[in-house]
Amino acid sequence: MSGTFVGMPAFPKAAHEAVGNPTLRGNLRHATGTIRAKRARAVAEVSDWAELREAGKRIKDHTLRHLDRYLVQLEESVTAAGGTVHWAADADEANRIVADLVRATGETEVVKVKSMATQEIGLNEALEAEGIRAYETDLAELIVQLGKDRPSHILVPAIHRNRGEIRDIFRREMGAWGRPAPEGLSDTPAELAEAARLHLREKFLRAKVGVSGANFMVAETGTMVVVESEGNGRMCLTLPETLISVVGIEKIVPTWQDLEVFLQTLPRSSTAERMNPYTSTWTGTTDGDGPGTFHLVLLDNGRTDTLADEVGRQALRCIRCSACLNVCPVYERAGGHAYGSVYPGPIGAILSPQLRGTASEIDASLPYASSLCGACYEVCPVAIDIPEVLVHLRERVVEGGEAVRNGNKVVLKPAKGHAAERAAMRAARWAFSHPAALRTGQRLASRSRRLHPRTLPGPGRAWSETRDLPAVPAEPFRDWWQRTGGGKDDAK
Repeated sequence: MSGTFVGMPAFPKAAHEAVGNPTLRGNLRHATGTIRAKRARAVAEVSDWAELREAGKRIKDHTLRHLDRYLVQLEESVTAAGGTVHWAADADEANRIVADLVRATGETEVVKVKSMATQEIGLNEALEAEGIRAYETDLAELIVQLGKDRPSHILVPAIHRNRGEIRDIFRREMGAWGRPAPEGLSDTPAELAEAARLHLREKFLRAKVGVSGANFMVAETGTMVVVESEGNGRMCLTLPETLISVVGIEKIVPTWQDLEVFLQTLPRSSTAERMNPYTSTWTGTTDGDGPGTFHLVLLDNGRTDTLADEVGRQALRCIRCSACLNVCPVYERAGGHAYGSVYPGPIGAILSPQLRGTASEIDASLPYASSLCGACYEVCPVAIDIPEVLVHLRERVVEGGEAVRNGNKVVLKPAKGHAAERAAMRAARWAFSHPAALRTGQRLASRSRRLHPRTLPGPGRAWSETRDLPAVPAEPFRDWWQRTGGGKDDAK
């Protein structure tokens, strides 16, 4: 199991298989519909939601423009508070740092609070290769780990599983990982949660090393912030003797006052709550209170390359609320696994191709995993214009061009399989630049419309197999305009 889902097919093939699974579609439709409705009610309670959204956008944009300064300030603050900061340029370096830190403690197991950054870099697999076992403690992550599965949602990684499937996983797998599931375990939520609580409690009490992520980092104080709903995070952050936090460099905010905005918008956009049940903050180390050793691993892994893109950098505003997934008609039908990344849905379609590049088939296909309906932009609490970035990345895939990879300016070649698209766009550009040719083509299309095929030939067949071709009108708009005097004759 890999955080980058190496070997996954391109999105069209993966999505085609997913939509043929009625159980998956039913699970997704029920879950996303429920979350979507609850979020709408929670947001409607806030009279200044638009102002909060704009404030979040501006704070994030300001921070990204001055990211170098705030990261240095964060390092100084964490160090002054008794922590140690490590810088990781990529996944391999981050995994090596964490593995070395765990080995230095003499321990061979760690407990983890949900962290998408560690999934992104494949930390669990890297630790396993070093003889260190990582135990996920978030309920949904536990389900995914026990089921030898992959996360399919940012907020609810096991959203593709129903209660019966979860019960079967617990009965079958818990014993191999620790305390087995109770005899006669049913699929009621209370019993499933209790089985997980009993299973995890012994790990919390035994573990000497914890690994976490962070929702936010406050530069002025060096404070880490984790918000969650179950309390497992609080256990991971306070009980171990050593705490290692792996956090993307974009998660930083300048001040505590800035944090206030996101502690209002994140819970309403994610879990549809006024505030998260557990909001944990810690600053370095304190004698006799919490872990005695704290390490912060700041992860780049393509983020500075993304920052160099004036259009694409807005993806780094993301606060991982998952609101865009819950409103996306494509995600609701295809599910998260089809995106081949730990970041599924609309945000994954713009973030993964920037972090990983568009050289692979799966990453080149992700910018097309959208209908461009714009629902994702409307619900985003930091106003990421996902459709704009999708179109921008589609242009990069088809045309190639300048980009930044590994800190260096490069010229990307067009992706394979888009020659027909490039030819069609160039033909359209020529036609729109020559009005006489455009007018002639429109008239020919109108007069021959009875002969038009129901599906497109050649490469266009992939488009028309799942869509109805629009009917060509009886006459072009220009001819109608001239014949009716701009609609005046029809009005009579």
